[in-house]
Amino acid sequence: MFRKVADAFKIKEIRHRIWFVFLCLVIIRVGSAIPVPGIDSSVFKSWFENLASQSGGAFNFIDAFTGGSFSTMSILALSITPYITASIIIQLLTIAIPALEEMQKDGEEGRKKLTAITRYTTIGLSIFESVAMCIGFTNQGLITDMNFAKGVMIVVALTAGSSFLMWLGEQITEKGIGNGISMVLLINILSRLPNDLASLYELFIKGKKIAPALLAAVIIIAVILAMIVLVLLLNGATRNIPVQHSKKMAGRRMVGGQSSRIPLKVNTAGVIPVIFASSIMSFPGIIATLTNHSNDGGVLGTILGILNSNNWFNFSKPIYNIGLIIYIALCIFFAYFYTSITFNPLEVADNLKKQGGFIPGFRPGRPTSDYLTEVLKYVVFIGAVGLVIIAVIPFFFNGVFGADVSFGGTSIIIIVGVILETVKQIESMMDVRNYKGFLNA
Repeated sequence: MFRKVADAFKIKEIRHRIWFVFLCLVIIRVGSAIPVPGIDSSVFKSWFENLASQSGGAFNFIDAFTGGSFSTMSILALSITPYITASIIIQLLTIAIPALEEMQKDGEEGRKKLTAITRYTTIGLSIFESVAMCIGFTNQGLITDMNFAKGVMIVVALTAGSSFLMWLGEQITEKGIGNGISMVLLINILSRLPNDLASLYELFIKGKKIAPALLAAVIIIAVILAMIVLVLLLNGATRNIPVQHSKKMAGRRMVGGQSSRIPLKVNTAGVIPVIFASSIMSFPGIIATLTNHSNDGGVLGTILGILNSNNWFNFSKPIYNIGLIIYIALCIFFAYFYTSITFNPLEVADNLKKQGGFIPGFRPGRPTSDYLTEVLKYVVFIGAVGLVIIAVIPFFFNGVFGADVSFGGTSIIIIVGVILETVKQIESMMDVRNYKGFLNA
């Protein structure tokens, strides 16, 4: 992989694209250090550090996706999450709203309209989240001397930061390499890794004798490498469905008869199920914290304890492990739900029929669709189980050994996936250049 990247730097066009991405990522990290006007970042940082043990995964999940911008309340505190949420909402609405579905099928013009709608939705979500944060943090006493003008300034700063990241992500996609939104997530997650590794060092290695410290270091490295290998296997695994194309007359010649395949990815939904499940589990804890109900006892305290990932694998209070079961169920549910949106077996079967293709042993049309649906059930389940294993491993070490870090299975899936896709795009760009050189020769 490193050799391919080194070869890419020898090509002027690709080299310029890579440097453009690097410059954009530097700008993102600089922006993450600029505080929102009227807010004391040190107050927020201290509050989040004290809150970490109570709200655990709720704020750690957000802070990992924002590269630490949320805990310091910088102008990029909302990060790219409103855009991701807006994209998912629009994608879901294309099923329920026929007009949006028509836009999706209407080629380039339709996609431009959907992109514009997604942008407006992103700005709307950014304003909503900014106002909610402004009210919640004022009630917490973290924002002092609040008035209308100051509130507007904070909301505008946070909304502008999120909109700027959305625009920058689109520029990376157009003028750089890789998917811009994914690259923004990648740099935010990677920026948290040094702090997380330092925390692991402080907890398991520092101050211990050589043998236990060395053993702890080996175990930490082995666990991280094992998770990376699992992600690689999960991303690369496919179930290939054989397809045969019937022969037909074209003039005086018989054409067709070739065989091909339909590759069904095992991890068809990517990291979306884990993000959905984590967001749903985190949402009540965040609301309770912002409304000063996080320390309430009784039923509410028990529910918040169940939803807090820091309490999972806590054998002294087994009732909290109900949250782990809910989390696993949500991951599996969203894996099936999202796959049902992005992959339509009936549409695939109809396209095969139009192209004169068929799956051996199954008639074109409905029988082919039913077969694909049946295969998809097993494939999605295997992928969902793989996702759950990767996502739950960090929770296990957190609950049993107290290894509280912001990165987890979700972060590793994103890091590995984005790097692989970026390298593939570099390879394809190099291949296109070689083809051009061959044609011009």
